Amino acid sequence: MFGKKKAFSTARIDTLVGQGTVINGDLIFAGGLHVDGKITGSVIAEKDSSAILILSEYGRIEGEIKVPNMVLNGEIVGDVHGSTRVELAPKSRIKGSVYYNLLEMAIGAEVNGALVHQPPESEKQKVLEDQSSKWQEGAAPVAEK
Repeated sequence: MFGKKKAFSTARIDTLVGQGTVINGDLIFAGGLHVDGKITGSVIAEKDSSAILILSEYGRIEGEIKVPNMVLNGEIVGDVHGSTRVELAPKSRIKGSVYYNLLEMAIGAEVNGALVHQPPESEKQKVLEDQSSKWQEGAAPVAEK
């Protein structure tokens, strides 16, 4: 939008599920995954990764999706969890809830479920939790500067 080049358009694709390919079972991946085929099972990115899922208009996923970044333009039956960014392209059809931090939704995209905003945990919150656990263990908390 507004002439900015999208980072997803130049994403590196490490795994391709081609049109006509059917996977029955969970798929765990790292890096970039492009799906033109059908997956029946969960699609999950490895923890602490900056993985991206690109689902084309020909692709279909029946199961839960847990990937930090995604561009969806196909059909999904199941919940979608995007901890960083979720882009719903014009031909995306989702039957399930979408949990997101940042969401871009094009005209024509459909979501038959809830849209739930989940902001990322802040670093300050993590520091407070760490200090709290140390305090409970008997150590004095350290004051922030």
